Amino acid sequence: MVRQILPISALLIGSAFLLFAGGINALLLPVRGSIEGFTAFSLGLLGTGWAIGYVSGCALTSGLVARVGHVRAFSAMSAIAAVSILGSALLLTPVAWIVLRGVCGFCFAGAAMIVESWLSERAAPETRGRIFGIYTMVNLAASTAGQLMLTLGDPAGFTFFALGAIFYCLALVPTAISSTSTPAPLVSVRLDLRGLWRNSPVAVFAVFCVGISNAAFGALAAVYAERVGLMLTAVAVFTSVPILAGAVAQIPVGILSDRTDRRKVLVGVAVLALIADLAFIFWAPTGRTENLLLAALLGGSIFALYPIIVAHANDHAAPGTAIQISGGLLLIFGLGSVVGPLVAGWGMTNVGNSALYWVTAGAHILIILYTLYRMSRRAPVAEAAKGSFQPVPGGRISTPQTALLAETDQGEMAAARDDAEAAHDAARQDESEAHPQNAPR
Repeated sequence: MVRQILPISALLIGSAFLLFAGGINALLLPVRGSIEGFTAFSLGLLGTGWAIGYVSGCALTSGLVARVGHVRAFSAMSAIAAVSILGSALLLTPVAWIVLRGVCGFCFAGAAMIVESWLSERAAPETRGRIFGIYTMVNLAASTAGQLMLTLGDPAGFTFFALGAIFYCLALVPTAISSTSTPAPLVSVRLDLRGLWRNSPVAVFAVFCVGISNAAFGALAAVYAERVGLMLTAVAVFTSVPILAGAVAQIPVGILSDRTDRRKVLVGVAVLALIADLAFIFWAPTGRTENLLLAALLGGSIFALYPIIVAHANDHAAPGTAIQISGGLLLIFGLGSVVGPLVAGWGMTNVGNSALYWVTAGAHILIILYTLYRMSRRAPVAEAAKGSFQPVPGGRISTPQTALLAETDQGEMAAARDDAEAAHDAARQDESEAHPQNAPR
């Protein structure tokens, strides 16, 4: 195990710093925004801004890396993310925060893609699954630790803005001084709505709804918890427990979905999420224990939906298209993530706290109804044709490179690499023809 981790330790440390800073940033803004008197609608727009920036980063980073290289691109992303959180401390206005949050989302996606591309290059086929598991655990622990850091001080001051900026900057150090060779170009994923829909209507529809529900909860859970009277420590735990529960839930959910029609599992998990939604709406708990238990149930459900959808879509995918399918679903998820915080934030401002869970409940009801309809129209995938369930982070912290890193089929991985390297070679040839003095001699 140590022999496998040492060659990628710099990348794991850089990723941990990045996610730690991201955890601080994600919780600090809604908490501090509430202190400053920002409306829930404005705070929901922070989630919308993040989603727009994140999807843009996933779509555009591969071109940037092709022009300036991995190390320079990663350094720029980390540095600009640090500037964005410091700018949020200096410009205490909703409009500025929304724009800066979008910039941070772009940088965060780009930096994560580069790290994952590097890890994918360094991982041997026989150790890829183990390295992906380690990478996922490191990111989960770092993100949770970053959120819990807010319990150690006063979010009304400048300290946590500075701390987040420090760790964004520290994230670029391991890759900047690493002696590992630069990996192959990033895999670029184009959005093909018609192709995705033909492959699996359930996956496209459900992943859009999951984007709505997960992004709404991720952006406004802290606002809800604070409004029902939870103290800062409980608010931090309230936002962290769902992520941990979602990670744990993927184990039994994955085993079950490999043994039966994944659509049945999708409906079952969505029903559990709906039960938690309705409990928040009609029970409206105010105590710490009740809220944390419901948050764990909701998180264990909603953060297990995304990998079920990806696995179901890949069951129907043609050979060699798994990366494109997973990347396309991520972009659809991002479109839903733009809508969710916007609608939920407006509802919490104009209707009340329960509006957050009316939005998530609506998304889960749509998933259940449409999946049941499609089950009556299309037979399940034969057991022999199904792939294996692959636990993946929630779409909010996934990139097209995550699919490549998680991919265990060496043939598909090699095909994706060959395509990327061919594009890279063509770009270098064009550059040599345009600038003959720079051509190799």
